[in-house]
Amino acid sequence: MPVLATEAASGWILGPRARVRVSGNGFPSFIPKEVERIRDLAARELAKRIERLPVKVSFTNSSIMSSCVKPSQRRGKEPIVLLHGFDSSCLEWRYTLPLLEDAGLETWAVDILGWGFSDLEMLPPSNVAAKREHLFQLWRLYIKRPMVLVGPSLGAAVAIDFAANHPEEVSKLVLIDASVYAEGTGTMTKLPRALAYAGVFLLKSIPLRFYANTLAFNKVSFGSALDWANVGRLHCLLPWWEDTTVDFMVSGGYNVSSQIKQIKQKSLIIWGEDDQIISSTNALRLQKELQNSVLHRIPECGHIPHVEKPMSVAESILEFLQGDHS
Repeated sequence: MPVLATEAASGWILGPRARVRVSGNGFPSFIPKEVERIRDLAARELAKRIERLPVKVSFTNSSIMSSCVKPSQRRGKEPIVLLHGFDSSCLEWRYTLPLLEDAGLETWAVDILGWGFSDLEMLPPSNVAAKREHLFQLWRLYIKRPMVLVGPSLGAAVAIDFAANHPEEVSKLVLIDASVYAEGTGTMTKLPRALAYAGVFLLKSIPLRFYANTLAFNKVSFGSALDWANVGRLHCLLPWWEDTTVDFMVSGGYNVSSQIKQIKQKSLIIWGEDDQIISSTNALRLQKELQNSVLHRIPECGHIPHVEKPMSVAESILEFLQGDHS
């Protein structure tokens, strides 16, 4: 069993290609000022490390300044790239990313196009194809080696779609409480845009985010659920968030169930046994359909294990990776 430190790394260095100004409080100037209301120290520290890197894509005239957390160290081993869930950001990884780094892994946390803290003022498309191309171009420009792609919840669908279309760029997959059997965004595709905007507007409300946290986590105090709601909605305060989220919802979203059996990469499935969002029966189905997969269940854990049980998630990932080198 690998030994992991529990202290998060706090320092970071601006890369020569990143364009970011740091405010007097240590946060990048593009992070909404409401970050100051967040009490979670790990979230605050990770927010200070977020950078924007230029990523050139075919569907915009200029590069998209794309938000991510770059590794604190570069190693010869395969890099780990952490995605996030639906309408979220790299701050999901505030507890687990430092553990992976402390174990010596080159670890990236990347915001999926349309969410997170990227500069999307030009309102690029945020459909599945655009998200895939954006991730590929970010990988091509900065990561450059086959990666271990980690996708929680809807991020698992993003990971499967990417691996199916770019198999040589993905060495392994880690799927956490995977939302991979939904048939896209359903009736949202048929809604008038005005109604779609009304529905999306509710997504950033504190009451809805608070309620979602009570469902997502097995045991969470009132104070933590409220603070984590503020963490989870921070990116929603950027001026283009509603437009990019509506664009994704009306585009049809992810429908990757037919791609699962195409995946050849060795895969780790992690599942919280008390997930109230996605039934754990899906974990068994996914293990059966993924050709080369192992399943690790985490007891007394809900839908977001990398927040609720970060040590268990980090140890599972490390053991999975070390299994190839033992």
